[in-house]
Amino acid sequence: MKAYRALGTFRAGNAFRPWLLRIVANETRNLHRAWRRRTSLELRAAIQPDETDQTPSPEQVAVAADTNAVLLAAINAMPERDRLVLTCRYFLDLSEAETAQVLDWPRGSVKSRLSRALAKLRRTLPSQLTEEVAP
Repeated sequence: MKAYRALGTFRAGNAFRPWLLRIVANETRNLHRAWRRRTSLELRAAIQPDETDQTPSPEQVAVAADTNAVLLAAINAMPERDRLVLTCRYFLDLSEAETAQVLDWPRGSVKSRLSRALAKLRRTLPSQLTEEVAP
C-alpha cells in the first residue's frame, strides 16, 4: 500500500525494483522499531508487582526491584527469537499452544526454542538467580 501511495514520487527512467525495495526496507525497519518499543513496554509491565498482593516489606521491594532489573537486562540482551518466546510464555503467561499461535511457529519449535532460551538465560544470570529460572 505504501508503494502504491508513493507512486507519484517514483522518477520515470529510474529502476523500479531498487525504489520498491527501499520502501520495503524502510517499512520493515519502522515496524521493527515499533515492535521493540512495544516489547520493551510489555516486559516492563509484566514484571511490575501485582497491586492486589499484600504490602511487601521495604527489603522485599528492594530485592524484587534488583532481581527484576537483572532479569530484564539479561532478557533484553538475548537474541530476538529468545526474547519473543520467553516473553510470550512467562511474562504474558501464555500456554505453549497459545505461544505457538501468537508467534506463528510450530508447537515443537516453541518447546525447543524455549528450552534453549532458558538455558542461555541461566548461563547469563548470577548464580543466586538461576534457581528461580524454570528448569
